[in-house]
Amino acid sequence: MRDFDEQLRRLVDAAILEDVGDGDHSTLCCIPAGARGKAVLKIKQDGVLAGVDVAEKILRYKVPSVVFENHKSDGDAMQAGETAFQLEAPIHAILQLERLVLNIMQRMSGIATLTRTYTDKLQGYPTKLLDTRKTTPNFRLLEKEAVRIGGGVNHRFGLFDMIMLKDNHIDYAGGLEAAIDRAHDYVTRNHPHLKIEVETRSLADVQKVVAIGKGKVLRIMLDNFSPEQIREALTYIGTDFETEASGGINLDTIEAYAATGVTYVSVGGLIHQARSLDLSLKAVII
Repeated sequence: MRDFDEQLRRLVDAAILEDVGDGDHSTLCCIPAGARGKAVLKIKQDGVLAGVDVAEKILRYKVPSVVFENHKSDGDAMQAGETAFQLEAPIHAILQLERLVLNIMQRMSGIATLTRTYTDKLQGYPTKLLDTRKTTPNFRLLEKEAVRIGGGVNHRFGLFDMIMLKDNHIDYAGGLEAAIDRAHDYVTRNHPHLKIEVETRSLADVQKVVAIGKGKVLRIMLDNFSPEQIREALTYIGTDFETEASGGINLDTIEAYAATGVTYVSVGGLIHQARSLDLSLKAVII
C-alpha cells in the first residue's frame, strides 16, 4: 500500500480545508489565541476501539507541541464510560480538530467492531476475512485500517496493486482464456510483482481456470457460490490456487462458508454496513 502517513496528511489537509475554510470563527471570537487546554476522549458505546493511533498522528502532524496520553489502544474492547486518551494542546487546535478526530474514530470503531464480530465467527477455521473496494471515496485508507484493527485482512487497496479479472473484464475481453492470457502477458511484460485473481460464476468456469490458469493465476474467486458448490469447486481446484468466496456472505452464513475450507471470504458489508459508534471529546476544566 502507498505510504500511510503521506496519504493521511493529504486526507487531513483536505478535511480541514473543507471544515475550517477561512477560519473557525466560533473559536476565534471567544478564545484567546495563545490559550492551552486539556481534553479527554470519552467512550459512549461498547465495541472495539479504532483510530487512537490515527488521532495521535493527526494531532502531532497539525500540533507538534501536543501532549498525548493513551488510556486505551487500537483493537481494545471498549465500554461506555471509559476514556480512550487525554491531550493537552492549544485550545484553537483542539476545537478545530475535534470533529475531524471524532468522525474518524467513530467511523473506524464501527467498522472494527463489525469486523471483530465476523472474525469471531471464524475462530477455529483457517479461512481469513477480506474486505473489498466497496469503500467511501477518499476515506478508504482509514476504513481498511479499521478492518485490519478489527482482525480482518485487507484485499487489494485499489486498482493499482492487484489484477482482478471480474465478470465485465472477462466479457469485454472475449472470455476467460483471452482475459487470463492477456493479463499474464501484461504482468510478464510490465509489472511482474502484480498477482492475478479471476472471478468465476459457475463450476464450468472453475474447471476452465484450473485448466488454463496454473502458473498464471494466484486466486480463484467463487462468486455467489453456495457452500455446497464451493465444496465441489474445491475438489477441482486442489492446492494449486488460493480461493475466495464472495457475494452476499453475512453473519448468518459466514461459518458455513468457512467450513468448506475456502482460503478467504470477502464481505463488502464490513465497511458499507458498519454503523459509527458514539464518542465525544470533552474539555477538562481545572
